[in-house]
Amino acid sequence: MKRAFLQLHIAVFLAGFTGVLGRLITLNEAVLVWYRMAITCMVLWIMWLYRDKMPGGTRRQILQASGVGCILAMHWVTFYAGIRLSNVSTGVICISAMGFFTAILEPPMLRTKFDWMEVLLGLLAIAGISIVFHFDPKYKLGIAVSLFSAFLASIFPIFNRQIMRGLDAETTTRYQLSGGFLFITLLMPVYFHYQPVDRLLPSLADWGWLLILGILCTVVAYELFMKALRIIPAFTVNLTYNLEPIYGVVLAFLIYREDRELNHGFYLGFALIIASVILQTMRVRKSAGGGQFS
Repeated sequence: MKRAFLQLHIAVFLAGFTGVLGRLITLNEAVLVWYRMAITCMVLWIMWLYRDKMPGGTRRQILQASGVGCILAMHWVTFYAGIRLSNVSTGVICISAMGFFTAILEPPMLRTKFDWMEVLLGLLAIAGISIVFHFDPKYKLGIAVSLFSAFLASIFPIFNRQIMRGLDAETTTRYQLSGGFLFITLLMPVYFHYQPVDRLLPSLADWGWLLILGILCTVVAYELFMKALRIIPAFTVNLTYNLEPIYGVVLAFLIYREDRELNHGFYLGFALIIASVILQTMRVRKSAGGGQFS
């Protein structure tokens, strides 16, 4: 389990850059996600050809994985939309709500008992969000969109745990991102009808950031995340991902000086989010046997 936690935290660290990259890239959120998925799928299928390994899976498994990829695509679009409607700090901190949504959704979806301690830890992260931003009226729409993105993100690992009982992490990743890319490609005409865009082609700088986003922050991070998910419960994965906003906000402070926009409640809210992660990690260590990982 120690290796799984290491993989998970590396994935979280890489994911922390996605919010900042989303602001650096000057494309519309849907166009940005289309390019991100296109680059990612290209890399994954080239890796498959190089490794000469058949992807495998039944038609049902492929369709299930592709369907979850559609949820992932919508999560990314709403994530970047939330950032555009507010700022990087607001968008990434709202992802902390994943733990609460998972604690509520996972038991009925997987037919398990509610763990009220998980619900309380999830609420601790929600309290952190409310304290950090006090639901500032000028960020209200951005927060609402970002919270919906967190809701979509919480469903994602729950479905994945079921799919990965029959497929390995690499194959699941390939099918999901390919399914998500096909979904967003088909959705683009409808999206552009209601949300016209001025530019479809990335600038030279955009291409550089897109390659970093697609390869390092998606292919590498996503495969590490999927491997960790085979061992670590979905709630713990989501709660650990509450560290992603910490990395994202620190980078937003350094690059965009968003610390000038935040109030004194920021540090207290962050403390609550970190506390929720530490407490859940301690619970997992205890259940693993006296605090020792195998």
